[in-house]
Amino acid sequence: MTHLKSREAILFGAILGLLLVVATRFPGFVAPENLIAVFTDTSPLIVLAMGQMAVILTRCIDLSVAANLALTGMVCAMINVAAPDLPVGVILTVALAMGAMLGAINGILVWKLSIPPIVVTLGTMTIFRGIIFLLTEGKWINAHEMSPQFTGFPRADLLGMPVLGWIAVLVSAVMLLAMARTTLGRSIYAVGGNPHAAVYTGIDVGKTQFAAFVISGMLAGLTGYLWVARYSVAYVDIAGGFELDVVAACVIGGVSIAGGAGTVVGTLLGALFLGVVKNALPVVDISPFWQLAISGAAIIIAVAFNAQSGRTKGRVILKSAEHAQ
Repeated sequence: MTHLKSREAILFGAILGLLLVVATRFPGFVAPENLIAVFTDTSPLIVLAMGQMAVILTRCIDLSVAANLALTGMVCAMINVAAPDLPVGVILTVALAMGAMLGAINGILVWKLSIPPIVVTLGTMTIFRGIIFLLTEGKWINAHEMSPQFTGFPRADLLGMPVLGWIAVLVSAVMLLAMARTTLGRSIYAVGGNPHAAVYTGIDVGKTQFAAFVISGMLAGLTGYLWVARYSVAYVDIAGGFELDVVAACVIGGVSIAGGAGTVVGTLLGALFLGVVKNALPVVDISPFWQLAISGAAIIIAVAFNAQSGRTKGRVILKSAEHAQ
């Protein structure tokens, strides 16, 4: 846990350092209204990363989150076109339910058929994108076809910040409580930390992994509606490649790919780090394409950091065993 706290402190320092460097070139970047805009822009990544964190903690991975987002978002947009007066609450319910259903498909394939999660989610990622094309024949749904209440909800101002930003705050708070205070949260950590020991304590490993995929899918579905409504457009390739940013946010935030280690706060900071990088690069005249290189480098450094700390922990355990003898 000390390692995780130090990782969070380093990340927090890196974000502050980055903000200070950018502020020397463009002081307006650190103005409160701009920081709120950066946070709002990063909110979809934060919401998706919270679900991905739960999956990775159980020694799985969900590469279908962006495709889930795109399919659910497209269905929500199509429903809005067909029934413009449908309340936003109903659309949100549909988004959450559909996202959870798509996540459940991943979970069942991993749980009941024991197919490796990376294979399952690579397959469903392609299937979900294909379904969008079948539903729409490749056509887009644009702003003029969507109702003002549909597109207005995530942008509505609440206490100085758009609703989209508040949803990211709410999801983070709920996940923080769920991971720390609920039986499921503790089971997720136990399954990732030592699945064999978890079985002996009465935890169903497959069911826990299934639950993590449902959480990830549900949050991807929610983000699907928010994304489509915020940008007022829905199409086949929406959020293409975004699943890599989601995994990057988790890994940079200290979530171990080997499972069992990671925190909600770390994941939040990992997403914010990527969000600040993405928004800061154009301000300091660096090509946005460098964002990919920076994200990739950050992942490699984070994984190396995790591996090194894991080896150190192993040495400590071995030394303790030697002393005991």
